[in-house]
Amino acid sequence: MNMITFESTRTSTIKSSPSMAVSMAAKAMRARGEQVIDLSLGEPDFDTPSHVVEAAIGAMRRGVTRYTGPDGLEELRAAIVSKFKRENNLDYAMDEISIGNGAKQILFNAFLGTLEPGDEVVVPAPYWVSYTDIVILHGGMPRVVPCGVEDAFKITPERLEAAITPRTRWFLFNSPSNPTGAIYSARELAALGEVLKRHPHVAIMSDEIYEHIVCGDVPFTSFASVCPELKERTLIINGVSKAYAMTGWRLGYAAGPKALTKVLNKLQSQSTTCPSSITQVAAAAALNGPQDFVVNAVAEYKARGELVTRGFSEIPGLEVRAPEGAFYLFPKCEAYIGKTTPDGAKIANDTELASHLLTVGKVATVPGAAFGVEPYIRLSFATSRENLGIAIERIGEALARLR
Repeated sequence: MNMITFESTRTSTIKSSPSMAVSMAAKAMRARGEQVIDLSLGEPDFDTPSHVVEAAIGAMRRGVTRYTGPDGLEELRAAIVSKFKRENNLDYAMDEISIGNGAKQILFNAFLGTLEPGDEVVVPAPYWVSYTDIVILHGGMPRVVPCGVEDAFKITPERLEAAITPRTRWFLFNSPSNPTGAIYSARELAALGEVLKRHPHVAIMSDEIYEHIVCGDVPFTSFASVCPELKERTLIINGVSKAYAMTGWRLGYAAGPKALTKVLNKLQSQSTTCPSSITQVAAAAALNGPQDFVVNAVAEYKARGELVTRGFSEIPGLEVRAPEGAFYLFPKCEAYIGKTTPDGAKIANDTELASHLLTVGKVATVPGAAFGVEPYIRLSFATSRENLGIAIERIGEALARLR
């Protein structure tokens, strides 16, 4: 008798989000009464600014609770166009904007709408956990280029050139970076642009979701503003989740060539129809309104980044590079691979090390393997300084127990 299979071959080739899996494990431990500090998810611990919340409440009271067009409310698209002009000196038309239920949906739609089986996507590693799985799900082949701490976690023009083949469809990168906090300078972006000019068949996907969270001396620069001659084959991805503490509101947006945004909006019309009308009004208020919240939040992230950089640098065996942006630390932990726990188990890789830190240290982290490089661990410092101080102490003690 033939049995019904509820998973296609296509979906069986990908995994669930590793960072979300770690967070769920941490929550389960907390439910059992264990005092776990969760540094696994990249989620601001601040509440959404009050004027944004009030805008959403006002929208509901005015009856803005129905479907919008797949490309979103004109009010929000205008706010996005203004944002790009004001902050990035980039000119986009209203029909060059696509709005999705989170930046992840924009990525999903972009690869669904453009990849043919066997198309390649060049992705520098460390990369955000979902990049490669989304590419694979849509028939593409990730061409991963490892860029460790010795490379400042950034791809060089030479390595980009070597990775491009006739099958390359996209070059996808993230600055500021999740998981490393690395930021590409304007000069570095221009050098990558020189390579991409020589390969007109390659489109560029620049994930700029952490644009406003700059913790070091390197300022953020949008790829399209540095390489305007490549603007017509560049898709910029952004959103309100990180800068405005709106992760649960689910609103991402993108700017790119009209021919591409038309595809993205068509796919949205056949999937989620449109983003939440209420969230769209809230997002417009975030983009158009006062930016004091962002300034104050970034100042706090910077202080937290300095705290964790200093604290984890003092733990023997961790190789730490200070983050330039975002809210992550990505220490190399090679010195602990091969060591043994007090109960005799050998730590074979960074996944097992992260498990040790969770079960023994009661701190949830994400192993570097989830981001395409080993051996590292990612720690989010989007939590209180008090929690971070405790986490540093616990991780230091848990590592000291390895022999």
